[in-house]
Amino acid sequence: MGLLTILLVFLFIAVWKAPAWVKEIGLMALITGILSTLFGLAQVCDAIERAGEVPMPVIFGGLKVGLIPIIYGGLIYLVSLILRIIQKPRI
Repeated sequence: MGLLTILLVFLFIAVWKAPAWVKEIGLMALITGILSTLFGLAQVCDAIERAGEVPMPVIFGGLKVGLIPIIYGGLIYLVSLILRIIQKPRI
C-alpha cells in the first residue's frame, strides 16, 4: 500500500512535469496492486496449509482485506486516465 501511495504522488507530480507518463504510472499502480494481492494470497495459502483447519469467516475476511490493493491500484489507474483525458488538447 505504501508503494501504491508513492505511485499516486508520482502521478500527480507527472501531471505537471511529465504528462506523457501519466497513463504509464497509473498502469504501473494497477499492476503493483494485482501483484501485491497475489503475493499476499500466496502467503495466506501457506499459512492456512500450516495451520490446518481454519474457519470460513476468517478466510473470507482475509480475502476481503486482501483485495484492497487491487481496488486501490484500480482507482489510481482510473485517476490517471481521467487526468490524461483532461490533459488532451481539444479539437
